[in-house]
Order: sequence, then C-alpha cells, then structure tokens
Amino acid sequence: MKTLFATLLMSLLPFFGDAAEKLAVGASIPDVTCNDQDGNAVSLAKEGAKGYLLVYFYPKAKTGGCTKQGCSLRDNWSELQKAGVNVLGVSTDDEKLQKEFKEEQKFPFRLLADKEKKAVSEAFGILVPLKLFAGRSAFLFKDGKCVYADHKGHTGDQAQVILAFLAGAKK
Repeated sequence: MKTLFATLLMSLLPFFGDAAEKLAVGASIPDVTCNDQDGNAVSLAKEGAKGYLLVYFYPKAKTGGCTKQGCSLRDNWSELQKAGVNVLGVSTDDEKLQKEFKEEQKFPFRLLADKEKKAVSEAFGILVPLKLFAGRSAFLFKDGKCVYADHKGHTGDQAQVILAFLAGAKK
C-alpha cells in the first residue's frame, strides 16, 4: 500500500512545478550536515572537498524506481571506485528506513536521512512543493564544485550516466 501511495504521489509531481532553484553546475557543494543511516553526522562540504562525490536524491526508500537507482550504483560500484567516485544517497526518510534499505539492497555507500530538517534537499533545491520529499536528481562534484547536474530522473541507468559523463570529461 505504501508503494502504491508513493507511486501515485510521485506521478503528480509534474503538476506542482519546481519548488526552488536547483543547484547548478559550477556551484560549490552546500555546507550542510545530515545524519547517515547509522546516526553519524556527515558534512557534505567535507565529504566533497577533494575528489569526486556523487550526491544522488531519491523520493522514497524501498520503492521501485528508487531501488533501481540505488542498485544501478551498487552494481557498478567497482567502476565508480576506479573512477574515484564516492557516493552518498539522500532521501527524506528517517535513519531506520535508510538503514533497512541499505542493508536489504547491500549498498556499499552511505544513505543520508534528510527527514528532520530537510536541509540537504533544500540546499540542493530539489525539495518538491509541500516539502514532502526530495525529487530524483544527481549531482557530481569534483573538489567541491558541481561538474554535473542531472534532473532527468535516471533510475536504472544512474551509474552509466555518471560513468559516461566522466569518460567524456577525461577526453
């Protein structure tokens, strides 16, 4: 039932429009902190200060599209690691649900629980109107600067899109 509700709600998003201006390529990584699935505080500015950091957002843990998006990154983890990409997944779910999601799907990366303040989603400009949840997006940072922003809602091919961008950027 929860999955059906989440699916119906996400299908209505185009009718609400954009909540805020999305973080753009060239912008600095927002200096916000959020707990991961284990309750550990994670500073995005510190995490993204050196090297590549992919921050991807998904609306709801343990739902179809969100699972496909995370599994794409999990299944291509070795290639992402070879490319030097660290990954953080973010949704407005609580720590308990994020932990369950990470363990069930065997994600090798941390998931941030942006439920309380929604500071991460707001800082990236992807919090949907009514502030219910984060819209599906991905941001790739290099040394603290956004080098790629994706708002097309990639699900099952999220990793391939990032890897293709990196391959093109290195040519």
